[in-house]
Amino acid sequence: QVQLVESGGGLVQPGGSLRLSCAASRSISSINAMDWYRQTPGKERELVAAIANGGDTNYADSVKGRFTISRDIAKNTVYLQMNSLKPEDTAVYYCHAKVIKMSGITYQYWGQGTQVTVSS
Repeated sequence: QVQLVESGGGLVQPGGSLRLSCAASRSISSINAMDWYRQTPGKERELVAAIANGGDTNYADSVKGRFTISRDIAKNTVYLQMNSLKPEDTAVYYCHAKVIKMSGITYQYWGQGTQVTVSS
């Protein structure tokens, strides 16, 4: 079982920056992958950025060059640094964790979400 708690959302002007944090209830070095998703009303949740256990990262094309996912293993925390924010980045951002057991069974966990609003 993994509990995830996001923080850092808020209102920011276009071109501004925010850093989201996702604190896990257990060592993230034992989690296969941690990701950030976002969702707007009426749309499916979309993957924004991912970091694998080995440190490899992956980004949606829409945020490449603007967002950076990182982690602090000692703090069991994953971050999403968001720069050059645009109104279309407005969404609820969710932290997600994937744990793959030796049996092959995959467990997925979600945080409660944090609202990011980009508006002047």
